[in-house]
Amino acid sequence: MRRFLYQNGLSLVITVMVLVTLLGQTLTGHHDYNDELKQLGRPELSLGEYVTSGHWTEATFENWESEFLQMALYVVLTVSLRQKGSAESKKLDEEEEVDRQPDPNKPDAPWPVKQGGAVLWLYKRSLSLAFFALFLGAFFLHGLGGTEVYNIEQQAHGEPTVSLWEYMATSRFWFESLQNWQSEFLSIVSIVVLSIWLRQHGSPESKPVDAAHSETGK
Repeated sequence: MRRFLYQNGLSLVITVMVLVTLLGQTLTGHHDYNDELKQLGRPELSLGEYVTSGHWTEATFENWESEFLQMALYVVLTVSLRQKGSAESKKLDEEEEVDRQPDPNKPDAPWPVKQGGAVLWLYKRSLSLAFFALFLGAFFLHGLGGTEVYNIEQQAHGEPTVSLWEYMATSRFWFESLQNWQSEFLSIVSIVVLSIWLRQHGSPESKPVDAAHSETGK
């Protein structure tokens, strides 16, 4: 067990952090949304009803979509773009291990590498494709949850309801999306630029402490 925890500590700790904060979001969101429903003259929701409501769905996936978009673009952009001095960039003028062609003769190579063809083509891009697929799923669920919340508000004010696609064309939906996207892009440029001059001893996201500012890559 100690060996398992040591080998998987990073993912386990961050997963716990996700679950704890998601629980906190759910409990506080339940309380906040019931306050809104009372103001709209609608019945309050139980906790179980809340986690299947549009409000919970919108709040959760509105944030998740920006995270998945951030990671998808980061994975793709770092293939060909460089930043001199950044630990997050590949080296400026030389090939790296990640650039070499996969060797199907390696005894421990994954099955798609040995298979070749279209399977290998997809596998070579599977990380970014997975993140883009997760982004699109979260983007759709953000719209689905937002539509429910928006229509509840519309009904309370005697206004017509809208379809999913009509809601996703509103400025409200895009305001919610873009305010999250820009914050994620800001976090990317922050780590890319700050890692030029700043260090964190022991972190794989930092250059060695004694590395020159102009040294590019880890």
